[in-house]
Amino acid sequence: MHDMIKEAANNMDSALELSKANKNVNDVVDAVAELSTAEATQLGMNFKKFPIGCDLTEIVVGTCASDLGRDELMGNCMLSNMLGASIHVCAYAFADIAETNNMRGIDILREVREATDVPLDLDHFGRYGAMRFPREIVKCPGQCYNQGPPFQECPRDRIHARLIDKEEAAQDEREEWIKCSSSVAINVTSAQGGEGHAAPLEEAEEIASLAQEYGKGVEAIMFIGDGYDDLVTGFSKALELGADIFVLEGGPFNQSSDRLDSFAKAVAMARILVPGKIVATNGAYEDECRVGLRAGLNAIITGFPSNHHGYMCGYSPGTAKKGNFGLPRVIKIIKEELKPGLTSVPIQRGELEALASSIKAVGPENVYPQKIGDFTLGDAHWAVVPNSPIYEKVEVRRTIHGIHESLTGNSAALIGGRFVSWALARELNKDVDEIIISDKDPWVEKVTVDILNKELSSNVIGASSDDKNASKNADHTIITSTIPGLVRKISGKLDGAFTLI
Repeated sequence: MHDMIKEAANNMDSALELSKANKNVNDVVDAVAELSTAEATQLGMNFKKFPIGCDLTEIVVGTCASDLGRDELMGNCMLSNMLGASIHVCAYAFADIAETNNMRGIDILREVREATDVPLDLDHFGRYGAMRFPREIVKCPGQCYNQGPPFQECPRDRIHARLIDKEEAAQDEREEWIKCSSSVAINVTSAQGGEGHAAPLEEAEEIASLAQEYGKGVEAIMFIGDGYDDLVTGFSKALELGADIFVLEGGPFNQSSDRLDSFAKAVAMARILVPGKIVATNGAYEDECRVGLRAGLNAIITGFPSNHHGYMCGYSPGTAKKGNFGLPRVIKIIKEELKPGLTSVPIQRGELEALASSIKAVGPENVYPQKIGDFTLGDAHWAVVPNSPIYEKVEVRRTIHGIHESLTGNSAALIGGRFVSWALARELNKDVDEIIISDKDPWVEKVTVDILNKELSSNVIGASSDDKNASKNADHTIITSTIPGLVRKISGKLDGAFTLI
């Protein structure tokens, strides 16, 4: 494993082989820990590239705080929706705002759901439903983040106190919250020694099971901690509970002797181990955000003023304070660290709509966690997005089944070598003798051809990234992208090509 991981840091083909191999948490943590920071950074970024993972970078936005008014909450959610950013639902704050307005918490959540169509990411949710906290917690000014490491428990002696009577009184709403959400966060930090900062692990187990029962994506939140033993525990518990996404918390919860080295390596470790191929952070100082992005971080959870995620990501000791508006700062950091490719960084509403269109064209029953060979078809987005109204709103011209039913001939050229082409090739497998793959990235094209040839009876060949030649040598040409601008550009060069949108 050590040799495989070292090679994977410098070679994409080795990274591909590593992604298929059976992996033990201890072995991965051991091997990545031995790498230099630069090697670990390259390893994590290799695992962010297709087809091993997801190359999207995004923001998830906390729109709520207990002291916000109902109109402020709704306005924040509508703005996030316009940006195409998933909404991070801090359940206790939604319930507090509801109580102030003589409403039930679930009614506030439903109101937000009706006004928006982006994914809703549910957090601070326990065995009775929305967690409820006393004033000293909901009014916490974030002193630990402002003070910075070394971290010696909560500076205010805060514990994970709960208003259980209020939680139990709303217990009948619990499953409705899950149904209304797209993904659900659980916290495994109590297993890492953070009993004062999270619910008992038994609650995480219950909520993970309930979320999976309703087909929702599961996120596991864990501390960076000491950068070694704590990560082994966190990753192991997350995998044990069936988490799709890993969420790493640094800031004062990064107690490593070399904070930035440990944060970058934690991202690389997570990229190798996470089933749904998405690694996020819910709390990271600016320098951690930057090294994390370079090491393959997919998402940063940020927030509006008064929301705790507004100061937990993108700031530094001394500047991390409640009241900060984290969203613009995090956007700036992402844009400074990463260059746009096929998608913007961070992704915006257009990319989210394109992703929803891809899933609709393929069919949610065919995507993650389903596999083609050793690889899931897509990542955890492909499980989360269909649970969001945006999925119902997007329209596609054709699905892979629709194209399949209208084709005649013995060969088809698929323009684009990514996940949609995998599903489409599988659908066409029994009806055509030859499938030609063309992708602008030669490595993506090569890998797609190799993977499909192992799984399909049709002969799959590459086109050396030459779309026109691929089209010329096939009876039919299908453009598999669902990004409108890209589809128009390719369509203009290929007469008679089928499109999905």
